Amino acid sequence: MPEERVSMRKLKEILRLRFGLGLQQNQIARSCSIGQATVHRYLRKAGAAGLTWPLPEDLDDRRLEELLFPAAAGRPSQLTRALPDFDEVRRQLQTHKHLTLQLVWEEYRETQPDGYGYSRFCELYHRWSRNQDVVLRQEHRAGEKMFVDWAGDTIPIHDRRISDMTPASLFVAVLGASTYTFARATLNQDLGNWVDSHVAAFEYFQGAPKLVIPDNPRTGVDRACRYEPDLNRTYLDMATHYAVAVMPARPRKPRDKAKVENAVLIAERWIVAALRHHKFYSLAEANEAIADLLEKLNHRPFRKREGSRASLFSELDQPALQPLPSEHYVLAFWKTVRASIDYHVEVDRHYYSVPYQLAGQKLEARYTATTVEIFHGGKRVASHARNSIAYRHTTVAEHMPKSHQAHLEWTPSRLIHWAEGIGAATAQVVRTILERKPHPEMGYRACLGILRLEKIYSRARLEAASQRAVQLQTFSYQSLKSILKNSLDRQLRLEPEAAHPGPEHENVRGPHYYDPPTTLVQEPVQKESAC
Repeated sequence: MPEERVSMRKLKEILRLRFGLGLQQNQIARSCSIGQATVHRYLRKAGAAGLTWPLPEDLDDRRLEELLFPAAAGRPSQLTRALPDFDEVRRQLQTHKHLTLQLVWEEYRETQPDGYGYSRFCELYHRWSRNQDVVLRQEHRAGEKMFVDWAGDTIPIHDRRISDMTPASLFVAVLGASTYTFARATLNQDLGNWVDSHVAAFEYFQGAPKLVIPDNPRTGVDRACRYEPDLNRTYLDMATHYAVAVMPARPRKPRDKAKVENAVLIAERWIVAALRHHKFYSLAEANEAIADLLEKLNHRPFRKREGSRASLFSELDQPALQPLPSEHYVLAFWKTVRASIDYHVEVDRHYYSVPYQLAGQKLEARYTATTVEIFHGGKRVASHARNSIAYRHTTVAEHMPKSHQAHLEWTPSRLIHWAEGIGAATAQVVRTILERKPHPEMGYRACLGILRLEKIYSRARLEAASQRAVQLQTFSYQSLKSILKNSLDRQLRLEPEAAHPGPEHENVRGPHYYDPPTTLVQEPVQKESAC
């Protein structure tokens, strides 16, 4: 039976959590949603290969796979077998009187075709059932965990210009040992605000914990599955930067998220409810008021024990938190892209070049507000300054094949200037060809071919042929070549016809499009990758 595999990204996360953060195998298993046996197997292979963390910069995914699986290098990775959610299985059996384990197993195999067989499924379920009477009391070690979630209640933000209101969401983070709380209002619950709120929480606490426990949010978890939740790549990047591990709370496991749910309830009572009579006209105003209430909440004495959240934070969590990295985190998004036949990939409606050998291949794009990086097999293959002009191309000369690099020296204005030296009709032919192409560069080859006909047939004949082409409204290299080859330029001129204006729509450029010329070719940006 072939050995089960996890993805290379998850394998790297196992190495980071163990050798970079020093987490135990059971913690790594929960964070990565895999079994402890799987974690143990990969760590044993990593030890045998002499791997540690961080990995060498020149070690790409293919080479890493060869080191860990020398006998099976080149074979495609397989996903770890999914473990059933036995808590849900028991709930279903208790709810439906006639439901059997056989039917539950069949439904499980429909969603997990490579899952466990029936006998193994029953064995695992009965073993799990015997251990359910043992309940572990939640004890949170200092500086270990930060629980995060969105509050259900919102804070209205009003617009002075119009009678409109935007409901602002409330992000809540609480430290496990001291229950020291952070809260922040955001205009929505998108991925950028989710990650930025984590960064703001780390800065508020002046340190980072070892573990972050989210409640399987859609903004941070790509696939909030009961068997194997997958973290969003941007969320994982942030966790890597701050050297923390993200361990989503298990579905239908109230003990996993009791701490943050209680903190959310307190925030709604002591912050949202306290601000119900305030009218905010900006997010900054709301967050300023929230900051004042946070101070009162964290310094408020406990009712059933001595001290406050702030005093426990100073005593327990603060000394144990990891120091923040010296380099500020830069929010970066990821996107799977495919290089087109012209060796460019699309990111936010702009096209960036990659080495032409990668045309047609699936790649990963990492983009910030200022930079776009392209990766292949975990290795960066291109880096560009980000460009906000839609549907234009940014091209690095080194990415082009030799035959294409020769065209870089040409611009629309230079081609038109050359054509004007031959004659007005030739210039009109060249200009029309460039205007009718979706991108002027697509007409360079035809224009160069036309202009080089001068060396074969003379300047006068080329201009005469261009005049005939203008009369016939045939603007192409083949048309000009045919006129000259058949000496049609020497025949009597055609009777002039009524002018036929060109089509007028948004995709046809006028002559002013080419003056002054704009080039988007750039030198590569040297920037260290976050991967």
